[in-house]
Amino acid sequence: MKRLVLRTFGLILLSVSLVVTSVEAAQLPDFSDLIEKASPAVVKITAVTKARQTRQLRQSPNEQLQDIPEIFRDLLEQRQNPQREHGSLGSGFIISSDGYVLTNNHVVSEADEIKIILNDDREFEAKLIGTDERTDIALLKIDAKNLPQLSLAKNEKLKVGQWVVAIGSPFGLDYSASAGIVSAIGRNIPSEHNYVQFIQTDVAINPGNSGGPLFNMDGEVVGINSQIYSPSGGSVGLSFAIPSSVALDVVSQLKDKGRVERGWLGVVIGNVDKDLASAYGLDKAQGAIVSEVYPKGPAEKAGVKVGDLIVKFNDHDVHSQADLPRIVGQLAPGTKVTFDVIRKGKRETLTGVLEKLKDESGATSTPTPANESKTTKTDSLGLTVAPVDSGGKEKGVQVLTIEPDSAAQRAGLQRGDIITQLDFVDLDSVASYGKVVTGLPKNTAKAIRFVRNGTPVFRSIIIK
Repeated sequence: MKRLVLRTFGLILLSVSLVVTSVEAAQLPDFSDLIEKASPAVVKITAVTKARQTRQLRQSPNEQLQDIPEIFRDLLEQRQNPQREHGSLGSGFIISSDGYVLTNNHVVSEADEIKIILNDDREFEAKLIGTDERTDIALLKIDAKNLPQLSLAKNEKLKVGQWVVAIGSPFGLDYSASAGIVSAIGRNIPSEHNYVQFIQTDVAINPGNSGGPLFNMDGEVVGINSQIYSPSGGSVGLSFAIPSSVALDVVSQLKDKGRVERGWLGVVIGNVDKDLASAYGLDKAQGAIVSEVYPKGPAEKAGVKVGDLIVKFNDHDVHSQADLPRIVGQLAPGTKVTFDVIRKGKRETLTGVLEKLKDESGATSTPTPANESKTTKTDSLGLTVAPVDSGGKEKGVQVLTIEPDSAAQRAGLQRGDIITQLDFVDLDSVASYGKVVTGLPKNTAKAIRFVRNGTPVFRSIIIK
C-alpha cells in the first residue's frame, strides 16, 4: 500500500512537471524573426581619436634620453612616438534609407573620425550632423542609399514585465542579441541635466552596446541603450535606455539645425521631503521648490518668488525636482506656459513665456560677516548668527556656530551658511531673523532657505 501511494505521488509530480514545462514553453517568446529582420539596420561604430603628444615630449627628446638608464629608454621612446590613433566601440542604427544613423553622444563626442560598419561588412566614414549632450543622443550621416531602416516608436506604451530585445556590439562582438523584460519605466537617474526618464531593463547590456536599439515585440525601437549600472563594468541586470519619444524630438532638431534648443524658465530648484512638504500644508512630498530666481528671467517676469513650490507645469504634475527640467526642456523657446505654485500655503496659477536655455551658473562666493561683534546669542534653533556684508549678493544672516543636537544641526546647516528666508519670510538683518525665530512653534516643520558656497538650498527645520 505504501509503495502504491509513493508511486502514485511520483506520477502526480511527473504530471505537474510536464504541465508546468508545457505552460512555460508556450509562454516564452521566439525572438528569431524579430532579430533577423532588424539586424541589417543595426551598425557597429568605431570612434577614432588621434593621439596628442604632450608639450614636454615634443621639446627635445635627445636631451631627455641622454642621461636615462638604457632599461627605461624604450619606454620613453614609445611615449615620444605614440600610436597615431585609438578607437572606442559602440553601436547605432539606421533610421532612414538615405543614411541617417542614431547613436549615443558619448560614443562619438571626442572622435576625430567616425567609422560605421554595416551588417553586410560595408564600411563608411560618417559625418557628425549634431549631438545633444543633455539627452546623450548623436545623429550621424553616411553616403549611401536604399539602406534598411528601423522605426522609432512614437509612443513606447511599455509596461513593466514586457519583453524587450537589444542588438549591438558588446565588447566588439558584432550583432549580438540579448533579451529581457522591462524592469521599470520613468526612471530618474541623478545627473547634471535630468532631461531623460529612462527605461530600465534586465537585458544584458555591456560596453559596446551603447547607442544600439531596444525593441518591443512588434519590432519597433522603443529605446536607445545608453547606460548600465555595474560595479564590475559588465552586465549585472541593470541597464537603462533613452525612450524613443525623447529621441524623436531631438533627431528632428538635429536634422534641421544641428543642435537642440530648449525652453528655459530661469530658476534654481530643490527637492521636497516629507517634513518640508508639511511646512507647505501638503500631506505628501511633491513638487520642485524654487531656491533662486534669475534676474530678468522668464520666471521672474511671470511673478515666481523664492520659496514657491511648483506642483504643476503645463498640465503636467511635477512629482519631484527631477520632473521640472524634463518638462520645461521639451518645450521650445517662446512657448507660453501656465503653472501652479504653492506660496505660503495657498495655490496660485502663473503664466509666462519660456526663453532659450543658456548655460548659467548661480554660484557666488560666500559673503563674510560685516561685524562679528554684532553676533546673537544661541537661539532656539541652536544658532548664533551675524550680519552679512552689505556688498554681498545675498541678504540675510550668516551662521557662526551650531549647537550639537539642535534643530539647525538636524536640518543640516553648517558654519558659513547664509540664511536668507525662514518660514517664508525674507531676512535682511539680524533683527528680522530674531523676530521670526521667536515666533516659531515647537514640533512643527518650517521651511528654511540658506545659501552654501553660492548654491541655494531649501530644508525643513523643527524645534523639539
